[in-house]
Amino acid sequence: MTQPDYQAAYRELRERVTALVQASSEDALDRTAPATPAWRVRDILGHLAGVCDDVTNGRLDGVATEEWTNAQVAKRRDWPTEQLLADWTEHATTVEPQMNSFPPIIVGQMITDAFTHEQDIRGALGSPGGGDSAALEIAFAWSTDRLNDRLTANNEGTLVLETGAGTKTVGGGEPVTHLRADRLEIVRSVTGRRSRAQLDALDRDGPFDPEALLLSSTIFTPAASDLVE
Repeated sequence: MTQPDYQAAYRELRERVTALVQASSEDALDRTAPATPAWRVRDILGHLAGVCDDVTNGRLDGVATEEWTNAQVAKRRDWPTEQLLADWTEHATTVEPQMNSFPPIIVGQMITDAFTHEQDIRGALGSPGGGDSAALEIAFAWSTDRLNDRLTANNEGTLVLETGAGTKTVGGGEPVTHLRADRLEIVRSVTGRRSRAQLDALDRDGPFDPEALLLSSTIFTPAASDLVE
């Protein structure tokens, strides 16, 4: 299988988000994002910039923990938009050329996180997009591979994911459940961006608990209310 071009996928995502932010008002960027109720849109941008800053400078203790991400946001909380974007660009352009040499499980997680937050920003601004991007392909592959790891390790049965881009089977053995959704909806579901009611409403047959789509109940939980994006 050909390795994805992680560098290009991330750069394209960054350019999409940058253009969206530049076209938005300061009031819009100060909105609380429904998918991340503790963060405004500009705080999500601060996290994206902070990840690249920390990776560039080797600050990886506690990587992906709440403490790690909250420190990124707190540092940039009062920065103007132009400074946030300049900071992200500065550090991303250092990290991006290295991405294709990173272990796939690590760079896949980084792009999945960035894609998730791109969608969080889009949801807050009412501006859908990115649903046919290379970043979505990477996020879908990475997140469903992790789902496969968990289902297989715990002998939780087989989940057949039927999307417009094809079919992917994760897990193994009985019981077998078929779930029909597009890749974007699956990625949003496995990253805690859908409520329990929305998970229950997914088109499926078989006994699979839709909440088991979540990668880890200790990291992701269903959204407190429906997210319509």
